[in-house]
Amino acid sequence: MQFVGVAWYGDDASFQGFVDKYSLTFPQISDNPGDVFNRFGVPYQPAMAIIDAAGTVKVSLGAVEESALDAALAAAVAAG
Repeated sequence: MQFVGVAWYGDDASFQGFVDKYSLTFPQISDNPGDVFNRFGVPYQPAMAIIDAAGTVKVSLGAVEESALDAALAAAVAAG
């Protein structure tokens, strides 16, 4: 399983500031002008896209609670 954070709007300094502020340790990419978001049908942030082993994409819009994240990841693993 791989996690990747994708930032859509803002400059590189703001992006790095967010990564530093929250001590994010998983890979991060800047997606300005939104190519990754467009590819997966994500219209705005915050959002989460999970791609299971079969390539099925499930998008959740808005903030995601920890329990919802756990359930979504478990479902993706089970589908794979």
